[in-house]
Amino acid sequence: MLKRLTEFLDKNSIKYVVMSHSAAYTATEVAAIAHLPGRELAKTVMARVDGKMNMIVLPASSMIDFSELRKDLKAAKVELATEADFKELFPECEVGAMPPFGNLFAMEVIVDRSLSDSHEIAFNAGNHKELIRMSYADFERLVGPKLFPFAKTRRKREDDVDTMP
Repeated sequence: MLKRLTEFLDKNSIKYVVMSHSAAYTATEVAAIAHLPGRELAKTVMARVDGKMNMIVLPASSMIDFSELRKDLKAAKVELATEADFKELFPECEVGAMPPFGNLFAMEVIVDRSLSDSHEIAFNAGNHKELIRMSYADFERLVGPKLFPFAKTRRKREDDVDTMP
């Protein structure tokens, strides 16, 4: 996936950096290892919106407010997809490490508006050991996501376990 993604970025004359890191499987782990603020690391979460698969992209430090997202999308039902629901859609990617480029997979991308406040964003490059960092403006221009304010800040407690991708 990294090769396909970097070729797409190069073809569109996009400036980016590929960052390697030790294996990390949650967005908060990746942000910590890469020394990035959680608000600049974009995590991709798969959800069904009225039965159709969508990429939901939000800061690593946030979580989806499903009632807000349902309202924003004027949808009857928005639910988290299971790995079994989507792993076949991304054969080049490790499960949970899909880059937020739904346009490369013929899929709608919905982004939390707070990411657009960042000059740069970083995201998984299809595996759990590499990130791509690029300007948010270039990402938005290439992907054409729908922007809505649906994320809420995670409140960490000592006994919290981060299971969000």
